[in-house]
Amino acid sequence: MKRVYVNEEWCLGCHLCEYNCAFANSGMKDMSFALKDKKIYPRIHVEGSDKITFAVSCRHCEDPICIKSCIAGAISKQDGVVKIDRNKCVGCLTCVLVCPYGALMPGENGLMQKCELCLENTCGTPACVTGCPNKAIVYEERSDEQ
Repeated sequence: MKRVYVNEEWCLGCHLCEYNCAFANSGMKDMSFALKDKKIYPRIHVEGSDKITFAVSCRHCEDPICIKSCIAGAISKQDGVVKIDRNKCVGCLTCVLVCPYGALMPGENGLMQKCELCLENTCGTPACVTGCPNKAIVYEERSDEQ
C-alpha cells in the first residue's frame, strides 16, 4: 500500500505541508479564502528543533491500536487506510493517548482527525506531498525492509 513518508534530512520546517493539508480538507476552492486569518487544523504537523524537522502523519499501521482503543467505534481500517467516522467520534482523546506516532489530533469542532491520504479530496496524491517545496514528503509504496 502507498503511504506518506518523510525524508527528514530534506525537511525545511516551512509548514507548507500543514497549510496544503488544511486547505485540501477545508472543502473550499480558494486557499486564501479558506485559510487567511483563521486557525488551521491540518492532519499532518511539523515537529522538531533547529537541527532537524519532520512532518508527522498517520502511518496506517498493520494492527492499529487506535482502532482497538476507540470507545465509540469511530475508527476503522478500509482498504489499508485508517479512517475516522466523525459522526461517531465523541472527542474522548483516547486515540491521541495510545497512538505511538502522535498522528491523531482534535479538529476545529473537537472531534478527532488524522491523515487519510487525501483519498476523499484530491486526485490521487496527498496535498502535503504536492505542496512540499523540497520534496521531503513522498507518497510511495515501500517494502518492509526500509
